[in-house]
Amino acid sequence: GNNLIEFLHALQYGHDNGVVVGVMRGSWPMHLITSMWMAVQNDNMHAWSTFFQDEFCVRIIEDYDELESYREVIAMDTRQIFQYKHFGGIERYVEFQTHYIRVLFRSYNRGIGKNIRHGPVKDMCSVLHTMFGDMKSDVKYSVIHSRSLEGDPGRRLLARIAEDSGCDPTAAIDMTPEYVKGILEPLGMLDHPIVFISDHQDPTILDRLKNDATIGTKLVYVPDESWVGGDMTLAIMANVFIGNPASTFSGFIAKSRLALGWNNSFMFRRKNEDGRWEDVCDDNCIFNKKVMHAMA
Repeated sequence: GNNLIEFLHALQYGHDNGVVVGVMRGSWPMHLITSMWMAVQNDNMHAWSTFFQDEFCVRIIEDYDELESYREVIAMDTRQIFQYKHFGGIERYVEFQTHYIRVLFRSYNRGIGKNIRHGPVKDMCSVLHTMFGDMKSDVKYSVIHSRSLEGDPGRRLLARIAEDSGCDPTAAIDMTPEYVKGILEPLGMLDHPIVFISDHQDPTILDRLKNDATIGTKLVYVPDESWVGGDMTLAIMANVFIGNPASTFSGFIAKSRLALGWNNSFMFRRKNEDGRWEDVCDDNCIFNKKVMHAMA
């Protein structure tokens, strides 16, 4: 999730400051993107390079010697890019960011072609195919993305987000049956498959869900051959997504769902005075710098 944020922030920096973003040939952004989107077809690097530059309005830099031909070069490391904040209105920021997320998914990999390092690429829909087969177009399902984020550091990060958003400071990490049912029951989704995706750092989370009389019978798990792009697509295409705003992977899924027109993404929830769970942010909250800070 972090690297995707960094790439999108770099595009935002270029747009905000009126400069051309340069991407070094063979660098991590190219490998990251071609591993999931925009695979090189028929070994035609010239056609791919033209396509990549046109789609993102960037310049591919062939080597460091080429940089000497430019009057001014602004060098930024990944930490600086990750922490870059757009200081304009959130509406324009969401519009720009979601546009380039849609650019990515217009060319999602289908298992054909190669990445920038000449390795084979996987089908972004492979996990969806494996789990639901020919029913994938019709099946209704929910996805829970459970991230513990190394324990205390993850809890501190979620607590900070909770202070700025008003969401519960622990619910999105604990993923208790009560919390999950509070989302799925009003939507009529407790009778449909519930896919569990996790970092497996806290097995008690899954144990609680498995032992719940309502949720346990509907839980399904991603296959052993799952991978980050396949899990991402599975979550983006779900009827309901329940994630953790402290996770950049959850965040990118929520951003992509918004960009592609999907609703029912639940990231920021709290109990009201009546003891019922409710949303405290709209869908744009995941892009809000005042809430998400550098992760927006």
